[in-house]
Amino acid sequence: MKKTLIILFILISGFLFTTHAQITTEEIEYRNGETTMKGFLAYDASSIEKRPGILVVHEWWGHNDYARKRAKMLAELGYVAFAVDMYGDGKKAEHPEDAGKFAGEVMKNFSSAKERFNAGMDVLKDFKFTDDEKIGAIGYCFGGGIVLNMARTGAELDGVVSFHGSLNSAVSDTDIKGKILVCNGADDGFVPAEQIETFKKEMEENEVDYKFVNYEGAKHSFTSPDADKYAEKFSMPIAYNKEADEKSWADMKEFFNKVF
Repeated sequence: MKKTLIILFILISGFLFTTHAQITTEEIEYRNGETTMKGFLAYDASSIEKRPGILVVHEWWGHNDYARKRAKMLAELGYVAFAVDMYGDGKKAEHPEDAGKFAGEVMKNFSSAKERFNAGMDVLKDFKFTDDEKIGAIGYCFGGGIVLNMARTGAELDGVVSFHGSLNSAVSDTDIKGKILVCNGADDGFVPAEQIETFKKEMEENEVDYKFVNYEGAKHSFTSPDADKYAEKFSMPIAYNKEADEKSWADMKEFFNKVF
């Protein structure tokens, strides 16, 4: 009996070892018209089964290490994650003035922004391990506004999560097909009460399945550890909030578990 238990333990241990997640990342170049985009793909290579795909849209600083970190975290949860490039050529900003200019150029022509987002979604859908019938998106700050507006256009997104993103609409008609989660800092000066009220009214009038969460004491960029550095360097009203960061990520995990 004892020998049988030992053999069983070895077999189970071997199984656990061989099925341990193997997070793999790939640099992906793709195109939107004449513009070269530089994305970042993350997935668990230990499984060949198809799984839901989630797009990650960067902050206004551009496609940086932070967006890639979140893509890898999603891969650890069992998703295929693709951090897209909304500025082109992997362009990044080091100063708020440049970040504002880059983001403004994208948002002033939302049809172009839509094309860039869809180009990234095509890459994700075409990947061999992605279940192209199960697609979600998350975004941070600028990226949060992008994913909400893409959902408004009727994009085939099962679930969208905005972290400290703008709630303003860039489209004339709302046609949201999936579910929405908004993770907002209660002390975010960039998202005033009027904007929140307008957003909630829009969601309810269009019968959208949505959830809006305010995290007490959290300012803009509450999920980003670099927020304190930028706040000090550029006198910006932003701050990292560890509790809100962890709670919002947990809320996102629960959200996608239900969606998929």
